[in-house]
Parts: sequence; C-alpha cells; structure tokens
Amino acid sequence: MDFQHLLNAIVADHEKHAKWLNTLSLMENTGARKISASEHKTDVTLIILKHAAEEHRHAFYLKKQISKLGASLCPDYSDQYLLATHDSRYYLNMLDVHVCKYLKSELNLSGNELKFAAYLLVTYAIEVRADELYPVYQDVLDTNRSKVNVKSIILEEEGHLEEMLVQLKNFSADWQRHADKAVEFETDLFGKWLVGLEREVL
Repeated sequence: MDFQHLLNAIVADHEKHAKWLNTLSLMENTGARKISASEHKTDVTLIILKHAAEEHRHAFYLKKQISKLGASLCPDYSDQYLLATHDSRYYLNMLDVHVCKYLKSELNLSGNELKFAAYLLVTYAIEVRADELYPVYQDVLDTNRSKVNVKSIILEEEGHLEEMLVQLKNFSADWQRHADKAVEFETDLFGKWLVGLEREVL
C-alpha cells in the first residue's frame, strides 16, 4: 500500500491518529536516549548535545499534539496506545544491531569508536527517513485540515541531516559506502514496520 494512503486512513480516525503520534513520539524519545547512551564520557560536542535535545523536544512536541485529538488519548507509551508495537519499539535497536555488526566486520571497530560510528550511521539513516516521512505526513494533515502539524520538526530534521553529513565526511573518506549500507538496513526495517502498520490500521 502507498504510504500516503496509509497516513490518510490513520489521520481520518482520531484514535488511530493519536496512536500514530504517540508511536512517533516513542521513536523520537528512543532516538534521543540512544544518542545520550552513545556519548563519550568527556568528548561530547555541541552538535551531539543539540541533536539529543532536539530529539527529546520532538518526542515532547508529538506527545503534546495528541491533546488536539482528545484530552484522554494515549497517556503513556503502553502497548495499547501504540501502533505496530513490537516493530515500533525495536526499530532503532535493530538498526543499531545491524550497523554495529557491519562496523565490526568492515572496519574492525570496538568500544567508543564503535559507539560513535554507529551513532553517525544510525542517525544518518533515520534522518534520511525523517526527511521523507514528515513532509508526506504534513501534506496529509493539510489535506485533511487537521489541527495537528509537524512543520517545526521538518525544519529541524533538515538541519540534522546536514549536520550528520558534515560529521560523516570527517569520520571517513569512504563515508558514502557506509552510509548507504545503513540506509539499506533501515529500508528493510521500514518495510517491515509498514506491514505491521497496515495490518493494524486497515
């Protein structure tokens, strides 16, 4: 099924839409926590702090948007308030596992070097996805004249992708090959996530 068609079905139903927002909030929050977990004890840059803070803000912002659909909808991240629960909860973790295995095999990295390289590649792949997902979602929101909007997130995600490109180029001259591999892993996970969403929504 076409992703835009799926989003139209979600946005047309307040309860499903609230679960969708809650699911995105969960995933943004998971991303922020993973960024913080990957930090070096002392070598923490302004970009990393900014990125973690903005991902937490996205999680908060998406959660807050739910109130536009109903006061008591999706109070927390319990399974009954999420869509495609298993795939949504483990999406980033599985991407991290795939990328770490690749980096160990391809570049023989370990310890802090592995953590930082995985942060770069995982985050890059997620930002590429976010740059596609949020504009499509905003178009659907506009078409349906929804009170919900994600325009501020779109602007920040575009900035994140530019920042990740700068960091990746500093990380490796062969950054594009590694980044493409991370995107390949993410594309597979995204496909499985969509199947789970379609099963619940339709």
